[in-house]
Amino acid sequence: MHFHDTHFHLDLMKDPEAVVQQIESNKCYTIAVTNSPSVFFYSKRLSLDTKYLRAALGFHPELVAERYQELPKYLDLLPQTRYIGEVGLDNYQKTTADFHKQLVVFKKIIESCRTSGDKIITIHSRKAEKEVLQIIGPNFPGKIILHWYSGPLKLLDTALNYGYYFSVNKRMLNSQNGRKILQKLPVDRILLESDAPFTLSPNQKYHSILFQEMVSELASLKDFAPNEMFIYLNKNFKRLIETIK
Repeated sequence: MHFHDTHFHLDLMKDPEAVVQQIESNKCYTIAVTNSPSVFFYSKRLSLDTKYLRAALGFHPELVAERYQELPKYLDLLPQTRYIGEVGLDNYQKTTADFHKQLVVFKKIIESCRTSGDKIITIHSRKAEKEVLQIIGPNFPGKIILHWYSGPLKLLDTALNYGYYFSVNKRMLNSQNGRKILQKLPVDRILLESDAPFTLSPNQKYHSILFQEMVSELASLKDFAPNEMFIYLNKNFKRLIETIK
């Protein structure tokens, strides 16, 4: 049984090299997101010669204000990977100046990805879901994943009509708001993510058993048998990584 993890912070794990070996051993297709352009090189190096790990080029919105000057470097690196993330917007307790810089950076990233075509982008959208949807819009020539979506239910239909996916982690399954969102999502738009190490308890280890538990909980929530849910999730991931022709 091959699981997938569309949002995982490899560089922030305690022993990244050991985790890479575990990912390969468990045959878990994994997208290692990064938080700034400078970190991308490390994750990319660890992903070389692996079958199940891909490094994503990220620029986390909460770091944009202090690393704004890295935008040109980020745009120069875009051709090196199909995988983009973590990028997006975060307007939770942010100043107007901070959020303005985020908007400038995110618009430029999306514009560049639109030109490149066929990018897979995992997006942070806390308290800025409406702006994210407006900037990306419909008919984007790539694949969009809204990571750990926690916004208004009324915006889900717009995102679904635009063809976006939603990645789900254990914390989302354990929250009342998260479960409401999942109940509304069609099963063919759901992907798995760990967002490790942020979702792990102090003594909890990153392991494929996390995904087994998530599949079982998702199956129960959506009234499917666990094996049926796994088949749907597997199809979703395969569709995600298919090259757009």
